[in-house]
Amino acid sequence: MQIQLSAVVPVPLREKVLQQQSDIWNRDITFLPGQFIKIKAPSGTGKTTLVHYLYHIRHDYTGTVSVDGKPWPAYSRDDLAVIRQSRISVVFQDLRIFEQLTATENIELKRVMGPQAFYPPEKIREMAERLGVSHVLQQSGATLSYGERQRIAIIRALMQPFEWLMMDEPFSHLDDANADKAAQLIAEECHSRKAGFILTDLDHDQRFDYHQTYYL
Repeated sequence: MQIQLSAVVPVPLREKVLQQQSDIWNRDITFLPGQFIKIKAPSGTGKTTLVHYLYHIRHDYTGTVSVDGKPWPAYSRDDLAVIRQSRISVVFQDLRIFEQLTATENIELKRVMGPQAFYPPEKIREMAERLGVSHVLQQSGATLSYGERQRIAIIRALMQPFEWLMMDEPFSHLDDANADKAAQLIAEECHSRKAGFILTDLDHDQRFDYHQTYYL
């Protein structure tokens, strides 16, 4: 899956964006299949906004975001559902953990989302043990710390098939040791699927071998 941005400018940030240099906004950019992409920017420059545009849940921009040469608005609702079930997985900055569900139930939402589960249920515990959160699997989302929520959200994103994995500041509340463990698992999963990876962050993350770094 190839993702292209052509002269994309967020409407809410238009004046600010047009006054500054950016590698992304108002440029023609192509993300090629299998690439590892780092998007670095300070707060307030549109990292989360960009992820929302790439996942097509916000549309307040000028320009074009295309997938395989076809603009997002040209896809039907059924097409979008299939893409989100099987081709793009995402960890949002706000994580979107359902507090009334257990950690396992939150993860299961993605594992059984498609017509056929991508991984068997025991894969959840295997990943949870690697990331140090197996002890919270039966706890409700409301009881989890932010760092635990981040690791549960990462596991949930890895439970579905994808050609692109997008993560918006996924390690912001993890110490270096836990961030390293999560990064290793993410890299393994992306490489095994020959999937692309897009990470937004505030700093110079060195946990992945990036093909390209962009500055918002």
